[in-house]
Amino acid sequence: MPNKSSSAVASETFDAAASTSRYAEVAVPLHVSKTFIYRLVPSDQQANLGSRILVPLGRSLVTGYIVALHDKIPDDLEFTEAEIKDAESVVDAVPVCTPEILDITRWVAEYYASPWGEVIKAALPPGISPTIQEFVSLTQAGMEELQKTDDEQTLRRSVLEQLGETDQVRRDAVDALAGANQVAKTLRELEQTGLIKRSQSQSTSFVKTKHVKFARLNKNEAHSEGLKQTAAQLRVITALETHSTMPLQKLLQEAHVGAATVAGLEKKGVISITNQAVRRDPFYEPVNTTGPKYILTQAQQSVLDQIESGIKSESFGAFLLHGVTGSGKTEVYIRAMRAALDQGKSAMMLVPEIALTPVFSRRLREHFGDEVAIFHSSLQRGERFDEWTRVKNGEARIVIGTRSGVFAPAKNLGLIVVDEEHESSYRQQDSPYYSGRDTAIVRAQKEAAVVVLGSATPSLESFHNASTGKYKYLSLPERIGSRPMATASIIDMRDVFIRHGKPRVFSDELLQAIQETLERKEQSIILLNRRGYSSFVLCRSCGESVQCPNCDVTLTFHRSERVMVCHYCNHRQSVPTVCPSCGKEYIHYVGEGTEQLEELLKTTFPNLRVARIDRDTSANRRRFEKSLQDFSAGRIDALVGTQMLAKGHDFPNVTLVGVVSVDAGLALPDFRASERTFQLITQVAGRAGRGHLPGKVLIQTYHPNHYALQHACAQDYEGFYAEETRYRQNHSYPPFVALASVLVHGPDLNKVRAIALELRKQLDTANKDRSVRILGPAPAPLARLKGEHRFQLLLKSRSRRRLREVADSALKAVSDQGMNLRSINLEIDPVSLM
Repeated sequence: MPNKSSSAVASETFDAAASTSRYAEVAVPLHVSKTFIYRLVPSDQQANLGSRILVPLGRSLVTGYIVALHDKIPDDLEFTEAEIKDAESVVDAVPVCTPEILDITRWVAEYYASPWGEVIKAALPPGISPTIQEFVSLTQAGMEELQKTDDEQTLRRSVLEQLGETDQVRRDAVDALAGANQVAKTLRELEQTGLIKRSQSQSTSFVKTKHVKFARLNKNEAHSEGLKQTAAQLRVITALETHSTMPLQKLLQEAHVGAATVAGLEKKGVISITNQAVRRDPFYEPVNTTGPKYILTQAQQSVLDQIESGIKSESFGAFLLHGVTGSGKTEVYIRAMRAALDQGKSAMMLVPEIALTPVFSRRLREHFGDEVAIFHSSLQRGERFDEWTRVKNGEARIVIGTRSGVFAPAKNLGLIVVDEEHESSYRQQDSPYYSGRDTAIVRAQKEAAVVVLGSATPSLESFHNASTGKYKYLSLPERIGSRPMATASIIDMRDVFIRHGKPRVFSDELLQAIQETLERKEQSIILLNRRGYSSFVLCRSCGESVQCPNCDVTLTFHRSERVMVCHYCNHRQSVPTVCPSCGKEYIHYVGEGTEQLEELLKTTFPNLRVARIDRDTSANRRRFEKSLQDFSAGRIDALVGTQMLAKGHDFPNVTLVGVVSVDAGLALPDFRASERTFQLITQVAGRAGRGHLPGKVLIQTYHPNHYALQHACAQDYEGFYAEETRYRQNHSYPPFVALASVLVHGPDLNKVRAIALELRKQLDTANKDRSVRILGPAPAPLARLKGEHRFQLLLKSRSRRRLREVADSALKAVSDQGMNLRSINLEIDPVSLM
């Protein structure tokens, strides 16, 4: 039965042997805000907080998570004992969720209005929970019905015939007979008349510990007199004498023998074959653990001393580390992690992009070896499960990962580092919504740990918090070795257009700089924040562009695959030879993408070794990491890429950074557009001149006087902050107000508009004191996405508490009217209004 409100996680711990609780409060990984109460059957009365549990919900079994245990039905429930359902079974003897993870996921659920069960599921490695499979079979009455002659081939008859072919059939196989709704209706009718029965079973396909067969030599038997071995068997014995124990597959390869040879030795007792648990190691490349030792600068040491002092105090502390690119922030992070480990604590480092995990994980492993575990979505399921298990068991005390790494079950957490804290990729953009950065701060607060937010371009919110004393401000204003910052220049593309009489992808100045850099045997980075070959395909006859059928965006042409792709819904279609609208052949490719830039550079500079880094190339993790390693080793002269190249990478031989276009980012209808552009330019400029050679940055733009570009060229963060905060304060945007976005979406435009208008009405009713400013509803900047129409409302208030009260009241009101809340997304502290 549903609980009226999510109960707080019980503060006391439950001893598995002593617990006699009769009821479990369960969060299910579905889009529901409530928790549910179930009766524990006698065999499961030793259930624990954080364990997975199979429970009936509606007509199905689902895997939920125990978030509280009760000896009696909670007083706020208006249900009798008879109305509460029995739980099916408890999955875990040892809970998968630690008390710390339950606590932080509950905070995320409450703060971001996300379903608690969905948050817990996001905190666990994928595939860890069993799936439930439904089966359908005939009853005795159903078998008798099937024997009756019936010439009419109805869906009812087809279902009975399919079920009559075997003892039981999977429900999805039955669904294949017709539409899901038709089949569901037929099955209900057959079940009500007693002709079929349904059953459910737990799938065993979820991720488990990997076991591998190992061979071990029984030395006393290997050289026993009277045992004759073949040449192949002697090769096996020789290999095992060298390695003692080794995986069976590796033994077969090394000894050049078949399985029968090994089986013969096992039968003689010469070797033993056992199953052993093994780790699926995502670190496929060994690293040097005796790397160079750096001497900290005075500024680095001062920053480190303050962080170490916070760790030793064993109390919460939040630091904003504002260090220019190349100032040695990473070395400070590593020393602080060492300090945490020396205190018997664990440490965590979050990075904004999967692209950065190879770089930082290699650095961390050089210092901490196998104590490092890695968390991100590009790992295989088994790898993620094994890394999660190592952290949970305390075998790994250093965690590095992207935003979901904040939920790693680290024990006795002492330090959390959030590198490039300003990055919007720390924000989860679909349900369950949360910010990895802000969750890290709250987790550190709950566990009395220190959190360090590091960036060369802090977000306005973080810098504002440091300015008001909420965070302690730390500064690294100079590069290591007093190396100068790269000199930045703006190239006015309006002049380039006048000079050539047509648009140019590369200005003469940038082409000349690339040539000179190549001649000096130095390296270049060319950034364009747009992947693909061209922005869109246009008909020069009628002016129509090829649109995505599901979204209000044009399709992007990818030449290498000869396909047009929507970068929002991933719709793909072949490139038209004639215009779909007018049928003429005047197809023209407009705009440029990273793929086209790569091709142009190869054509212009035949001797230039070029590689591309963007979402398309990073899909292959090994290939992507190899490109970065080759560039670092000097085997590639120029990298072309998107904003993935702008942060975290340290390539000492890069002396030129070219930014092809930033104008599209400045033109976005989002109040953070200027801030993001400033951060992007400053960050990518920081990739140049990090070694002993001076660096140069060239920025191509049609808006050379924009304040974000001017301050970025001057590396003037304080100047940009002052100008941008005036704009934010005048227009009531964060950090001066709390902000929420309410997005109404659905396939029926009229229905979506009606819900949005009713929601606005209920928001106004709840906002009687006018403490919340409500804007909209209006079509969202992307008015149609993935086949759904979208209307948006914005809520602003100086009181975060009041903003939530108004939003929650309005959502409850429209829900009471029967409107489906699945069509309404409430996003707290959105980082993008697109």
